[in-house]
Amino acid sequence: MENILSFVSEHKEAIYFILLAIFVGVEVIEKVPTILHTPLMSGANAIHGVVIIGAIIVMLDTETDNILSLILGFIAVVLGTLNVVGGFVVTDRMLEMFKKK
Repeated sequence: MENILSFVSEHKEAIYFILLAIFVGVEVIEKVPTILHTPLMSGANAIHGVVIIGAIIVMLDTETDNILSLILGFIAVVLGTLNVVGGFVVTDRMLEMFKKK
């Protein structure tokens, strides 16, 4: 129990941030009509930039001899980048459908 309390006290700001993000996300998503769900989800893939930044921060704090963490961080950066680019591509293609010819 002491470990849990010490973890919570050390990471208070991160826990508050995650809880706030959850509440804001739920409020935003529940007000979206069903017809807009797919375009918003393709745009939300671009939000995975947070994954890229987090992976870079983890890689910067990792010691150079910890190869496993560096490899996992690199994989996270690559997959996050692919998700961001894919989100923009899908959003761009969907927006092209609504343009007048």
